[in-house]
Amino acid sequence: PGGILFVWLNGSFGAGKTSIANELVAADPRHWRLFDPEFVGFMLRAQFPDTEANDFQDLPSWRRLVPLVAHDIVAETGQCLVIVQTVLNQEYWTEIATGITGLGHSLRHVLIDASPGTLRQRISEDEVLHRAAAWRLQRVPTYIAARDSWLADAADLVIDTTSMSPRRAAAELTEAIGRWTRNDTRESSDDDPQ
Repeated sequence: PGGILFVWLNGSFGAGKTSIANELVAADPRHWRLFDPEFVGFMLRAQFPDTEANDFQDLPSWRRLVPLVAHDIVAETGQCLVIVQTVLNQEYWTEIATGITGLGHSLRHVLIDASPGTLRQRISEDEVLHRAAAWRLQRVPTYIAARDSWLADAADLVIDTTSMSPRRAAAELTEAIGRWTRNDTRESSDDDPQ
């Protein structure tokens, strides 16, 4: 492990990823910066209006660009990144993770989970994104299938937010980051020649 720490919050719509990321950044804004790869997708959608892809994640250029944009952000800021994006395709996740670690960064994959009923309730009650509620609700079964087949196993940490506030979840995440950082430091010093 080396480079700058990237913490990727994955999980379903309605799990609380963005709220948790905002809590983490607010608690230590000099150290953490929020990165939303969806904006890379918006840019690509505008450049490829004639594409057949229904989801920008299906564009190979999105999966190549996300690590590069993240790398550039940390090169400019020196801050660690908390990245918020649902990625349910295992091949896509592997491609992105390989891109990030290949650029020399340390990546921790955190699954933000909640019960299906909680996810459906939160999505239905989200007034800001109400127009996208039906689309998001249709994806809950896809999330559950991915979680059960590979996502939970691929995560360094799973946080169940069914009955947990974003602040408490961010505190749990912060504790885990402290453990990871101590372990990475210990491993680095063990690798140093005496």
